[in-house]
Amino acid sequence: MINVTIKDIARMSDVSTATVSRVLNNNGYASAEIRDRVLSVAKQLNYQPNGIARSLKTDRTSTIGVIIPDISNPYFMRISKGIEDTLEQSGYILMFVSSDENPHKEEKTLHALLKNRVQAIVLATSSENDETITKIQETGVPVVLIDRKLGNQSGHLDSVVEDNVEGAYQLTKYLLQKGHRHIGVINGTLEVSTGRERYEGYKRAIREFQIEEDPELVFNGKFNQEDGEEAVTHFFTLDQKPTAILSFNNTMTFGVILQLAKMGYTVPDDIVVVSYGDTEASQLLKPPGIVCIKQSPYDMGVKVGEILLKQLNGHAKEPVHEIFKPELDVRD
Repeated sequence: MINVTIKDIARMSDVSTATVSRVLNNNGYASAEIRDRVLSVAKQLNYQPNGIARSLKTDRTSTIGVIIPDISNPYFMRISKGIEDTLEQSGYILMFVSSDENPHKEEKTLHALLKNRVQAIVLATSSENDETITKIQETGVPVVLIDRKLGNQSGHLDSVVEDNVEGAYQLTKYLLQKGHRHIGVINGTLEVSTGRERYEGYKRAIREFQIEEDPELVFNGKFNQEDGEEAVTHFFTLDQKPTAILSFNNTMTFGVILQLAKMGYTVPDDIVVVSYGDTEASQLLKPPGIVCIKQSPYDMGVKVGEILLKQLNGHAKEPVHEIFKPELDVRD
């Protein structure tokens, strides 16, 4: 039957349309016998609810907005997959958008998602929108921060992040213990918490070893592949070239490996590369390849999904602040 309505189900079930509505929406009382009869008829008629009409009536779209910096980055793809797998079974649909590390695009996207009445927002913020994000949360739309935190206002928002300071500290300490003193450092953008914290972890390690930072060996990028390529080019123009390169995300690390290969250098024979997060390109290197911080993006996404379900079902109490601990992957 084409375009089956609840009136058709009511007629065949010999009940009112109000009763059919209560059963199909699981909202209100209906006896077990009536419930079974209505659901059986709905299945028999292959009833498909009109999602658009329902969302207009209830002001609920069952849609979750997810804003991430780079939708092509495997790290954020895995996070998104974890969120999707957790929420799909509850009937939620995800809408993904890249902010491209652009605060203005992020702000426009936030407003667009609200206009489309999303039920919640997951955000890896590109910074500068703390006030807007806080106001959204205050309207009753749940916001969960992933990978990155706001400034001083993030305590009341749910968040799932990594211990970036500790991870960067471990990577740097590994190189220092191996005897490296000329380390080329590739930062991501320092405008976001992830970039600032990883840089702080590096500085903490060199302070511990009483080493003074060399500004020429610090390249400030924006977490993209081009940064890794440009950083390598810069480092190899120096009189004293680095013996190791420390890259603070997987995408920049890919650029590092690519540029080193173009220049005829071999990892790790000619230069050691360590990375906050692994990259598939490292599998092409001969053992031991690169040393990296193991990340758990899928598990982080699952945790976000669990937090959202509690929020949307009205079971949330205090804000959740989940911190994933780093694990050094050494392939000696």
